[in-house]
Amino acid sequence: MAIPASSSAQQARRALADRLAELCRDAGLSGLDLAGRCEWSRSKSSRIMNARTTPSADDIRAWCAACGAEEQIEDLIAMLRTAEGMWVGWRRMERAGLKAAQEARMPLYRRTRRFRSYSSWLVPGLIQTEPYTAAVLRAIQKRRGLVDDVAGAVAARMERQRVLREGGRRFAFLVEESVLRAGIGGAEVMAGQLSHLIAVSALSNVSVGVVPMSPERERWPAEGFWIYDNAQVNVELISGYLTITQPSEVAMYAETFAELAALAVHGPPARALIASSMESLG
Repeated sequence: MAIPASSSAQQARRALADRLAELCRDAGLSGLDLAGRCEWSRSKSSRIMNARTTPSADDIRAWCAACGAEEQIEDLIAMLRTAEGMWVGWRRMERAGLKAAQEARMPLYRRTRRFRSYSSWLVPGLIQTEPYTAAVLRAIQKRRGLVDDVAGAVAARMERQRVLREGGRRFAFLVEESVLRAGIGGAEVMAGQLSHLIAVSALSNVSVGVVPMSPERERWPAEGFWIYDNAQVNVELISGYLTITQPSEVAMYAETFAELAALAVHGPPARALIASSMESLG
């Protein structure tokens, strides 16, 4: 398994590798000795101890047996599951369908009080219209060859939007101007979505900012991400879904959000950009 470019994920895998290396040393074994006992290639134990290869649960069981440390198996497999949970490929995340993937995130949304979202690809899910969501999820379902449960997935996302109007929560959304102009679902769907953005921006607990397109811009667009309170960041990449909980790394995303927010327009100027995008639809 390749290690994703996140210090949170890297450190979790590094911690697991260090624990396995420690067991090997405590048993008085070299990496070569352990490979022989496990009937592995000579390089496998070295790659695992140096965090270049993530072990499987069966690898951990064999490793602990070779070191006479079977009592460590349960804890080490739990460490593996934690590390794996930080990086989830889309195929794995959506293997039970899009509806289940949407529902799985609901507890996180319910316990969060302050949301910050930046998107350079699409309108964020919490402020999507139903037709826009349907167009997005239908495109994903077709592209990834998933079971067709788009209707249920759309309903789950619409249900999630109730948090917008439940008391005590604050929301700050940033989108690139290109998100308003590129569109998905056709002119009618986009017109409805842009109109909805204007309406949402008037809510007292919601801020909508638009980062204007500019040839003189120095802070370039980033991958889309969500910040939940100051506890967690989720990043949506082409290959999968990254969860970040390391405080220093969460702070990096918060700093990036602040930099992008400083470039954005809000209030009437933002609504003017949205209205301009609506007019361009013809």
